[in-house]
Amino acid sequence: MKKNFVFWLTVSATVLMMAGCKQMPVLNIASAPVVSPKQASLQDVERSIMRAGAQLGWQLVPRGPGQIEGTLALRTHKAVVDITYDTKAYNIKYKDSSNLNYDGSNIHSNYNGWIQNLDKGIRTQLSLL
Repeated sequence: MKKNFVFWLTVSATVLMMAGCKQMPVLNIASAPVVSPKQASLQDVERSIMRAGAQLGWQLVPRGPGQIEGTLALRTHKAVVDITYDTKAYNIKYKDSSNLNYDGSNIHSNYNGWIQNLDKGIRTQLSLL
């Protein structure tokens, strides 16, 4: 009876661990349109991206005209993205990560949520221009 209990306890723990580490294809945002109430300048788009990221805990560093590198570090997890933009569209592309089980095409599902939140934040900031 005790062996049966240990077996089911082990199976349950394994299932819970696997569910918590679900992997998904990496989400990249490609050619998201810049939509704002006024004609946005390149500086307007950059400021919108910087504000959105800062509100969500991203560390954003401009790397040149139309390019920002973003890093999000939560607990032991780290995600790095390249954000490119102009006055018409922006892109958020995976660059690097640690402790997110990236295997070349799939990554921990939390990463995609962080990218979706960043995208939504950028759209919100652009709508406030």
